[in-house]
Amino acid sequence: MDTAPHPADRSPPGTVARLAAGTLDAATLADDTLARIDAHEAALGAFAALLPRDAARREAATAQREHRGPLHGLPVGVKDIVDTAALPTAYGSPLYTGHRPRSDAALVGAIHRAGGVVIGKTTSTEFAYLHPTATRNPNAPGRTPGGSSAGSAAAVAAGLLELAIGTQTGGSVIRPASYCGVVGCKPSFGWLPTAGVRCFSWSLDTVGLFTRTVADAAFFAQALAGRRFAATRPAPTAAPRFGLVTDYPWGPLSPAMATALQEAAARLRTAGHTVREVRLPAWAAPAFEAQATVQGWEAVRSLHTELTQHADALSPLLRDYLREASRTIGDADYDAAQRTAAAARAALADDGLAAHGVDVLLTPGAPDEAPLLSEHSTGAASYNRLWTLLGAPCVSVPGLRGPHGAPLGLQVTGARGADAECLRAAAVLEALLLPPQR
Repeated sequence: MDTAPHPADRSPPGTVARLAAGTLDAATLADDTLARIDAHEAALGAFAALLPRDAARREAATAQREHRGPLHGLPVGVKDIVDTAALPTAYGSPLYTGHRPRSDAALVGAIHRAGGVVIGKTTSTEFAYLHPTATRNPNAPGRTPGGSSAGSAAAVAAGLLELAIGTQTGGSVIRPASYCGVVGCKPSFGWLPTAGVRCFSWSLDTVGLFTRTVADAAFFAQALAGRRFAATRPAPTAAPRFGLVTDYPWGPLSPAMATALQEAAARLRTAGHTVREVRLPAWAAPAFEAQATVQGWEAVRSLHTELTQHADALSPLLRDYLREASRTIGDADYDAAQRTAAAARAALADDGLAAHGVDVLLTPGAPDEAPLLSEHSTGAASYNRLWTLLGAPCVSVPGLRGPHGAPLGLQVTGARGADAECLRAAAVLEALLLPPQR
């Protein structure tokens, strides 16, 4: 059998085909993956725990021998807020160092059923909030990989993994994907299970994916969901129409992102695609503010035990956030924010994007290039929070860079439930921003 190819020479579907045909050994693939991680982890810091080599080989060989699922022995990295029985889960917090859950999260079960091998736990910020990890950005030296799914984004960007899991409550998939120059996919809310994922905000927490290409993201999402990532209506035969958003209620675009959006729009138009400038509706501003209220009220309750019994073990950043939220966000505020959220979701569903003559929106994946490590920041979720609240599918598409040479990801957003159309539009944009990789 062949040895495992270099990551630049493989795609997950192509590797699965070789595994299924028996021309690639799954145990060798697991060995190769762990060897790459061992060679680069000291400089990257993307992993919180790794599966022992013997266990990884054994699990991979079993998946291949039993022809188990569409992943068929592929290694997968899982964010360290997702419970795993075979690996410790610390939730990015020293409070839970060495914690070993007694059962797997539902998502881990989905990975196993699909034939994937959870090769390791990737780093997370503390309880998926903002306190930075020690992870480095392999595509932007000296800059943050973002948060909270720092390890998953960095591991894929460095070529250590082809597939990795993250989560998003504000912007924790799309933002690090933008900063690290990889594809980040946040499916529609509820399309991937969150049972057994450490809760921060139950109304917002969403499982997301990191891959090198949009096609890989669609493959991975479908493998985990156990169903086609398709909308309820028939797929359109016409090319996707893009709505270019240039004005935002939460602040002006940075010069770098404004330039990137215009460059992407120009390439789309040159290729014959429809690009229309779109103004966000009046409900966008209050819905954006509602996301922060919902998140804060629910986070106080999700982390009640940690705050009341172990406050000294929390970072000042998280501790102060929870205390401030508990003082300033009342039940009536929360109820009003949930009403605002429900109205915004209904408006999106009723008016949809078609009313503006577009199928998807094109917006920044992050405010700018990744902040410098010296700023001790994982960046802002300002361009992600609204879409997370709405439960809409989003894909961060890499390919452009800012004035300092760091990646700038652009975010393609679709209507809730229209994940297939969103991925299709993201693939169109990707083909214009990136040279062929395979």
